[in-house]
Amino acid sequence: MAVNGNNILIYLNGSVVAGTRSDEVQTDCGLIEISNPSDGGWQKFLAGRKTWSVNMSWLVTQASDINRLLLVGSTVTVRILGRGESTGLTGSAIVKTCKMTATRGNLANGTLALQGSGPLQAETAQ
Repeated sequence: MAVNGNNILIYLNGSVVAGTRSDEVQTDCGLIEISNPSDGGWQKFLAGRKTWSVNMSWLVTQASDINRLLLVGSTVTVRILGRGESTGLTGSAIVKTCKMTATRGNLANGTLALQGSGPLQAETAQ
């Protein structure tokens, strides 16, 4: 059964980000080139260090949501959970970018870009 975006919740510092329209969580791994005399002219790699990030867009649900603009540069705790689940992924991240767009006649919305700082790891059941 496919899971839709309504079933994935992003929490910042213990509170769900209300009005989230879309979330994108990405993990990445660096590559370390090594030499291998038996493979001649072909490159060979080892897995390097890992990184992760979260990008989200959200609907402004109340005027006080404008305060999210002040989160830039802050370190936050991120939890990524399936709706109704008690365990998921957690990590510490720095708020890299926060943007809000308020156009007359349209719903106001915003975007947040978070850069993981340290590991993104599975939570253990309590």
